[in-house]
Amino acid sequence: MLYDALSGLEVSVERYGLERRELVVSGGLARVTTAVVLEGGGLRGHGEDVAYDPADQAGHPENLPLAGRWSFDELSRHLGGLDLFPLGPPRRPSARDYRRWAFEAAALDLALRQAGVSLGEALGLQYRPVRFVVSTRLAIEPWLAIDPELEFKLDPTPEWTAERMRALAATGRVRVLDLKGYHQGTEVDNPPDPELYRAVAEAFPEAILEDPAWTEATRAALAGHEPRIAWDAPIHSAADLDRLPFAPRALNIKPSRFGSARELFDCLDACRERRIACYGGGQFELGPGRAQIQALASLFYPDAPSDVAPGAYNEPEPRPGLPRSPLEPPADRSGFGFA
Repeated sequence: MLYDALSGLEVSVERYGLERRELVVSGGLARVTTAVVLEGGGLRGHGEDVAYDPADQAGHPENLPLAGRWSFDELSRHLGGLDLFPLGPPRRPSARDYRRWAFEAAALDLALRQAGVSLGEALGLQYRPVRFVVSTRLAIEPWLAIDPELEFKLDPTPEWTAERMRALAATGRVRVLDLKGYHQGTEVDNPPDPELYRAVAEAFPEAILEDPAWTEATRAALAGHEPRIAWDAPIHSAADLDRLPFAPRALNIKPSRFGSARELFDCLDACRERRIACYGGGQFELGPGRAQIQALASLFYPDAPSDVAPGAYNEPEPRPGLPRSPLEPPADRSGFGFA
């Protein structure tokens, strides 16, 4: 089991700090995240809280009792018992998992660095070049003018016309279509539309169809396309695999959705056992979280169309000279990172 290879790592924590980050990304979205930095033995471990609502980036606890010498599993369990929202509950319940993951990732990074090993070495896995797609709600043509080989993950919306779908499909570069059927009360809500689902499935016969809302009407619209359907937002643990409408063929893995390292690695174990294909998902990380999802992609699903492009691809305007897919593993792979 993957987690067993990490649970006994020793980690010594002396103090921790918080670093707020902000950036206007593609689509004019003002993105805010918070980096968690654990320190011990002259080394630092990093994690990132990727909660989307800026209100849920406020009130990070500054005096958690984390100092001491722990096994990684002991520290993880300790974190699970702490109140990470001392000023009151978050606006979005998902923020609880995101904040805990920031501390878990920082603890794992520090434990690995103090042991002098990378995540790959601890798990007995090799880092491999990482294929990535660019996730955007803007026009892809400016990107293709710079790099015709780029691949994309796009969000179909009711504004997509048949003409627009034909033009996008004609590029041959769309790999994932995120229907966002499980988002509620967010900036990217996309209520289920059977006609849109049917049109998208037919216009892009080889693309992954991610997170359709599953109703009698949408099930009929996507009949025959089930092998291409992947799930993302509903997955927070291995147990969630058995709560899906049907046995999944593919999952989008976002570590922050799992909250704890145990839940993440137990789910990856279950995917290997059930032969479920995985690919990585991004969340507009502004700090260490981006390198960490790249590391996971490199170790577990390097050839999949993962939304783990370097952060510069989230900037409002395309520009030349950015790293191209696949990303080669860096020479320094220490800790839990890819940079």
